[in-house]
Amino acid sequence: MTKPLHIPLTDDHIHIDPVNGRGLEAAKDFRRAGGTHLFLVTKPSWSFGITPLSGEDFAPVFEKTIAIAREIRELGLVVFPVLGVHPAEITRLTGGMDLARVEEVMKGGLDVAAGFVARGEAVALKSGRPHYEVAPEVLEASNRVLRHALVLAREQGCAVQLHAEGGPCADVPAMAREAGLDPGKVVKHFATPETPLVPSLIARHEAIPALAREGRNFMMESDFMDENARPGSVIGPKSVPRFTRRLLETGEISGEGAHRIHVETPSRTYGVEIHFP
Repeated sequence: MTKPLHIPLTDDHIHIDPVNGRGLEAAKDFRRAGGTHLFLVTKPSWSFGITPLSGEDFAPVFEKTIAIAREIRELGLVVFPVLGVHPAEITRLTGGMDLARVEEVMKGGLDVAAGFVARGEAVALKSGRPHYEVAPEVLEASNRVLRHALVLAREQGCAVQLHAEGGPCADVPAMAREAGLDPGKVVKHFATPETPLVPSLIARHEAIPALAREGRNFMMESDFMDENARPGSVIGPKSVPRFTRRLLETGEISGEGAHRIHVETPSRTYGVEIHFP
């Protein structure tokens, strides 16, 4: 195992999938590389062969995430589950039902996810809008689903991870405020630096050293998908601790900067405590 650093190392967005991927072996890789904390994001319903016809049909997807989180904790890692409805569900589900019904189902799935947050089994919600071009009416429905997630997050006092198009998503802070949610509780997954939301940057992003020197609040992620059909996509489970260690060793980021990335920003954003387990 890699010698641990003096700070926790946190992956803000990672999937661990024992059905379609390496499962616990991927989590062990993260630990061996020096990783200590991970935000475990639920996968889409289709990853488990589920076609939701109601909001309650998302419950087994969330339960699988909670179950694997328990197993990962037994390895000595700290796991924060993030549950929600992947925005691409709207495209998949409109093949079998009308758009209004799909919107209702997706909102219902978010209601179920919020129940897990209310019970302390998850720390944040996942929502967003398609990252690809869709018809205007589909985008409008997706934004209504996102607004529903923001309202739920305000009610639960939790954060939202946003899966959306590339770029800043500059309209989302106003949407959050309209929902009564601090935009500082909205994380842009797979972010670019110009976003006004809290950026979660892929660990290899070239802007990380400069942003760290500027004192910018952001987090690092692998977006590891854990699918045997796409090994190592987006980047592997060792990536966040390895890139962080490399940047520290080369002096491109300071210990203070690394602490801000891995401890201060996620602690403040999600309302969790991050310290060595």
